[in-house]
Amino acid sequence: MLSVNRDDERPIWQQLLDQAIHNITTGKWPPGELLLPSRELAQLLGVSRSTIQIVYEELFSRGYTETSTRSGTRVVEWSYVPVPAENVASRGPVPPELPLLNVAVSQMNSWFRGKEYRNVEIDFSPHEPYLDEHFQKKWRQSFLQASAETDLASWTYGNAYGYVPLREEIQRYLSLERGIHVHIDQILITSGAQHSIDLIAQALLHEGETVSVEDPGFPAAWLTMKYRGMNVVPVPVDQYGLQVERLPSQCKLAFVTPSHQCAVGVIMSEPRRQQLLHLSTQQQFWIVEDDYDSEFRYRGAPLPTLFSQQPQNTLYMMSFSKMVAPAIRISAIIGPMEAIHQLARVQELTYRHLPIMEQLTLAHFIEHGHFMRHMRRVRNVYRRRHEAMTKAISATGLGERFTLGGVETGLHVLLEAEKTFDEEALTNQALENGIRVYPLSTYCLESDRKGWVLGFAKVEESQIEEGIHRLAELLL
Repeated sequence: MLSVNRDDERPIWQQLLDQAIHNITTGKWPPGELLLPSRELAQLLGVSRSTIQIVYEELFSRGYTETSTRSGTRVVEWSYVPVPAENVASRGPVPPELPLLNVAVSQMNSWFRGKEYRNVEIDFSPHEPYLDEHFQKKWRQSFLQASAETDLASWTYGNAYGYVPLREEIQRYLSLERGIHVHIDQILITSGAQHSIDLIAQALLHEGETVSVEDPGFPAAWLTMKYRGMNVVPVPVDQYGLQVERLPSQCKLAFVTPSHQCAVGVIMSEPRRQQLLHLSTQQQFWIVEDDYDSEFRYRGAPLPTLFSQQPQNTLYMMSFSKMVAPAIRISAIIGPMEAIHQLARVQELTYRHLPIMEQLTLAHFIEHGHFMRHMRRVRNVYRRRHEAMTKAISATGLGERFTLGGVETGLHVLLEAEKTFDEEALTNQALENGIRVYPLSTYCLESDRKGWVLGFAKVEESQIEEGIHRLAELLL
């Protein structure tokens, strides 16, 4: 018999439904059991008939009962036999072993080296840009205004290429600031560099094909490509950039950071650039040009892109993570229209499209001049911090004991040690002394180069001087 508990917070119909389902699934109401007519059961329980009708309708819709005008409502054949509790497994299916994934995530965390659960006074992170309340205020303004101005059409399923007004703003920016002139359908919005690389692997490569990466280089590039089943071949980097002559003949894609080589910080020389462009045409492979922080150059204008010289087989990656903030997760791939169309098709299948609000906000942020004003402001901040970094390294004598590189462009420098130096011991010693530095070895695949990648974007000038002096006490 069913019962009603007036102190139960659940609705009465829910109480009765739960009891009825329990009676059926435990066999208390066997198959063929005739349920009382709704009017009669309502009178017995002291509830309205409509409440019982809701219960019976739910039992029927869930397949527990069947109803006919002649025989009333009966319990259907219930074939499921519950297993005794002691035989029921205490856990669900075990996820498959994914050693490649586990290794990749572990390497990624090691590279970021920000996961240690201890406080540091000075963090020379090369991964994060400068952010302040002024930026936050302007971003909030764009968010609120973009929210108010957008129409309902923006909230339907969107364009896999990305929000059209945002792509138009990026198109104008590239044309004016980087000398890249493209149609908006040559621009695909993504949610970060790793997302961009993953799309490229899915859309333009077959599993097992050979991909060349810089060594030292950008760990996310080779970790993502390896996870997608590519044959990743590291190519050494020297003072002139990627050693192009060492690219394998079967190469299908070369990932490069020519304007400020990731980790080492060198600029790819013009002869090497021309050599790479010529070889890619001759052997028909893709060049992926990651232009992650070349906007911040301390001598002259940003360098010309490879894409502007050879757009037919170059994919140009730009990211607002370094230019604005990592948290907005917006990047773009610029390339030949056919290749971008293929990437958009993969994006449409796997992601459908990116969240609209961040795209709306960034489009407004650029259109109303906040982005360019932000860039001018942070360039001044970075110039001061870059100068503080190089002066401190020189003043402490670190520049005489170690090789300072990557000082012309970007948001980090390299302090390179001899290959026999105990890089890890010093890194841990610095951490114990409240300073986080980023070892070069975490950027290496096969290279045995040693040193530290020192970012300065988030560190105030006084802290830079203090941190470098304390580092010198450990090193010298």
